[in-house]
Amino acid sequence: MNMILEILAASWHVFLESAIYMLFGFFVAGILYVFIKPDKIARYLGKGKVRSVFLSALAGIPIPLCSCGVVPAAAGLKRQGANNGATLSFLISTPESGVDSIPITYALMDPVITLIRPVAAFITAIFAGLTENLLGKSGEVTLSAPQKSCSTSDGFGCNGATVDQTDPAKISFVAKVASGLKYAFVDLLGDIGKWFIVGILLAGLITYFIPATLFETYLANDFTAMLVMLLVGLPMYVCATSSTPIAAALVLKGLNPGAALVFLLAGPATNIASLSMVSGLLGKRSLFIYLGSIVVCSLGLGLLTDMIYYGIGITAKATAGQAAEIFPLYMEYFGAAILSLLLAFAIWKDFRKSTACCS
Repeated sequence: MNMILEILAASWHVFLESAIYMLFGFFVAGILYVFIKPDKIARYLGKGKVRSVFLSALAGIPIPLCSCGVVPAAAGLKRQGANNGATLSFLISTPESGVDSIPITYALMDPVITLIRPVAAFITAIFAGLTENLLGKSGEVTLSAPQKSCSTSDGFGCNGATVDQTDPAKISFVAKVASGLKYAFVDLLGDIGKWFIVGILLAGLITYFIPATLFETYLANDFTAMLVMLLVGLPMYVCATSSTPIAAALVLKGLNPGAALVFLLAGPATNIASLSMVSGLLGKRSLFIYLGSIVVCSLGLGLLTDMIYYGIGITAKATAGQAAEIFPLYMEYFGAAILSLLLAFAIWKDFRKSTACCS
């Protein structure tokens, strides 16, 4: 019983530190949802082997989608004329980053990795997109990717959010913002909320069970630690947000920041289900480019990250979680209470919707 209480206490500590940043991240995600959608940028992604890739990678960075939810959005881009490289770039940059994951990275880790993470996602996406456009086949690919039955027609999330068919020109600014906030705090939170909770609980388990000297004893070689985190992250289903508390807990146990970045890049961008959908969407050749780019870039950028930390003379373990201390405790409790209520409502609504679809 004491073990369970200690695990829950450790998980609660992580949740408390991240709640305010999570609320801010979802708020920004809702605002971006109103103004940045795949159908608005698709017309820029069909021409040019280089320009389209850069625009696609840049567009994907702020959009909060997991590796599962991004596939329908990418399929929509492909149908609207985006070339293979741009589509592949979007498939990588979107789940590896996201405006909701940046604040929680700042809260649980440190400003250095917070800056490196979206930049690394951008570089990986560009590398994959350019490789596809310059080396891949230029022919059209028939779209046969399996779609989740609960995905929205506008491609955002796997939660079956209702699509408003009203003429956008007739919708007021306040109504648009309200629609965006509903998407963020109901649809999006319901979609990834349960995975965020899983990530928080896993962070508690890591804090309790993993000895403080584990990485120094068994994974003292930084590159070996990166390979291990790569093998762990590739098949694992975690979104950019839920992977953050796991990585933060591992860093506090002594994991080098480069290995943590490898997990933050590989985990959200890949899982068994998404890999099969990528293969169906763009073909096996593109799948190998997709996986190869993630492996090569995550390891290379992981090594660069360690060099940056060593160069500026700080340790990720010493700086992890310090940003959360800028808020007084009462504000952290208030944020945790609000986020708990929103999570409970969003998950309950998502559960009711899924049961209604199956009945």
